This record gives sequence, structure tokens and C-alpha cells, in this order.
Amino acid sequence: MDTQEQGYFTEEDSVEVVTIRNAKAEDERLKFIMEVVTRKLHEAVKEIEPTQDEWFKAIMFLTQTGHMCNEWRQEFILLSDILGVSMLVDAINNRKPSGASESTVLGPFHVEGAPELEMGANICLDQKGEDMVVSGRILDTAGEPIADAVIDVWQANDEGFYDVQQKGIQPDFNLRGVFRTGPDGRYWFRAVKPKFYPIPDDGPVGKLLGALGRHPYRPAHLHYIINCEGFETLTTHIFDPDDRYINSDAVFGVKKSLLAEFKWIEDAARSKELDFDNGFWEVEHDFVLARTSGA
Repeated sequence: MDTQEQGYFTEEDSVEVVTIRNAKAEDERLKFIMEVVTRKLHEAVKEIEPTQDEWFKAIMFLTQTGHMCNEWRQEFILLSDILGVSMLVDAINNRKPSGASESTVLGPFHVEGAPELEMGANICLDQKGEDMVVSGRILDTAGEPIADAVIDVWQANDEGFYDVQQKGIQPDFNLRGVFRTGPDGRYWFRAVKPKFYPIPDDGPVGKLLGALGRHPYRPAHLHYIINCEGFETLTTHIFDPDDRYINSDAVFGVKKSLLAEFKWIEDAARSKELDFDNGFWEVEHDFVLARTSGA
């Protein structure tokens, strides 16, 4: 483009004109980001050719999304989730060496300060739901057990609610706990079988899901944050592969490697040992941590 015409905006030269105007940005990373965003956004607009009314509806959608945000709800994160962007950012920032367990999104219901419990403790404090025992090992990529790994676990109850969603109904820190592995790298705890649940769908993001013919549900899962000195922190889930929504998670969080086997056990002697009244679900799942650079 002729330097004398750099300031004139045309449909054909829109990207170049905007990019040149941004060229004086001192932050090189910001300048690069805005160049890419401008190029991709203008390409989309040129391909879609929205009407003025459609563009205004898009602006109003973003405005309404902002209005839904407050100290406990972030509708823009929800939008990022249902577009698959949250999972893509997670994947880019958590590339793992071969053999290491895969990560997935943190989710909005993690709570700091969950109590550290003795191995084998029951994290279900209200005795509601189908009993479950979860166990496995924390290993390195060579298959060796990791001692002193801290495992932060939390889950929804058998109705699909986290304790923070039902203040006064569920006890504080219900279905949450922190465990620390011994020399054998093993962990185990008792809980209840989780249930699928919907992401908040009463706002503009929920309406968008409906317009796209999509449901708002996440399949049943347990959350983990696992950390240990010398290893990369792993934030992940394990999923029930038989859940009705396992192939259509609203936020794209399911990965094949995170499917665990949920077995129903009818064994009176084992139930008694675990302090369960009847049959129970059993889940075994190992996690493999990647070492930090230089460790």
C-alpha cells in the first residue's frame, strides 16, 4: 500500500490499515496479538457479511454477557468454555511428555482450604448417595511411585450439586478433601458416585447453547489437582464412561485417557471393611506426573 494512503480504510485493505495504526505499540506481544486478532476477525466479517442488525445483535449479546458477570459468576469464561476455547488454551499450556496424564479445565467450584485427611477417609459428610471407593497410584513417567504427592479432590453430589451451590443444605467441604501419598505412591478415599449436572444456562450463553441445538450438561466426573515438588502440577478429572453425556460434554472437557471404569461391587465382607451398608462403586485410576524442567 502507498504510504500516502495508509490512513484510508477500504474493504480490501482493512486489515493492513488497522495493523499499521497499531504499529507503534511498545509491547511487542500486544502488537502481535492484535495483529492476529484483527486479521482473523476481519476475515470472519468478510466471509459472513453480517447485516447491520446482525452485528448489533452480536454487540448486544456481548453486552448482556458482561452484565451477567459478578463476583461469583463469570459468563465470559462460560462462553469461552462452550466454544471450546478454554480447553484449547488448557491444551496449549499443558503439553505433556509421552505417558504423562492429560489435564482438563479447573472448573468454577474449586475451594481453597479443604481439609487434609487421612488416607481412606470418607469425603462424603452427609451420607447421601451411592457409596464409592476411589484408589490408584501417583507415578512418574518411568512408572516409579511418587511420595508426598498432594491430591486435592472434589466432586458434585448424587444430585449434581457442589457444596458451595447448596449452602445450608450440604455441609461445608462436603465431598472435598486433600490427601498425601506415602512411599508407595498410592492413594484411596471414599466418596459417593457423582452425577451429571448443567452449567449455568439462564444467561446469554445458555440461550446461545439452545439456539445451537446443544444441551448444557457436563458428564459425571471427579476433580483432581495433584502437585509434588519437582513435578508439574496436574489439574484434571476422571469421567464415568457410561454417563449419558460422555460424548457431548458442554465444555469439551472429556479426553479418552480420562475415562475411568466405575465397577459396581456386591461383596458384603468388603462393604463391611469400608463401613458401607450395601454394595458400592469402585474406581481405580493412576495418574502420571511430568517432571519440571531441570528436575
